[in-house]
Amino acid sequence: MTTEFFDEIKEELRKGAYEQGHPFRYFAMATLGVDKLARLRLIALRNVSQDLKLTFFTDKRSKKMLHIKENNKVSLLFYHPQKLLQLRIEGIARINADQFQIQKSWENIGTESRKDYITKEAPGSPLESPDSLEYLKEGDYFSIVEINPFRIEYLKLNTAGHTKIRFSKREKGWSSEFLVP
Repeated sequence: MTTEFFDEIKEELRKGAYEQGHPFRYFAMATLGVDKLARLRLIALRNVSQDLKLTFFTDKRSKKMLHIKENNKVSLLFYHPQKLLQLRIEGIARINADQFQIQKSWENIGTESRKDYITKEAPGSPLESPDSLEYLKEGDYFSIVEINPFRIEYLKLNTAGHTKIRFSKREKGWSSEFLVP
């Protein structure tokens, strides 16, 4: 009975990765900092695999990378305002070390977007002014992170009645149960 809802999740996530302007293109990700304080940030969704592995790019010096190394459990939040659809996803983040894949992804990034990964100073470092930002002449700090979801909460708001379903990854696929919204 929940198959259609799970299919909607997969379809909307894939659209988020590949369609400009889709509400799922950007999502909030929470990590747990070394000080045990939750940290939130917006992330651009870059790819969604057949098995729902979510991919994003980041600077390897960013705080989120440190947090993922310390505790690789992350929480994600997606919201589609036109469909009144919210997805909360919990998963395990993994830093991709495949140099071939990293190089291939790097080659597909536009020149302007590459600037995000070639600053001389790490993200979050103090800066005299925006005009004083300096870039490397060689090299980069480009990194790929993949998230394997293990729990997804689907919430569809509707004046006739909201629908909430929890999907949990098991050895043989996904199980589901309806929840009180």
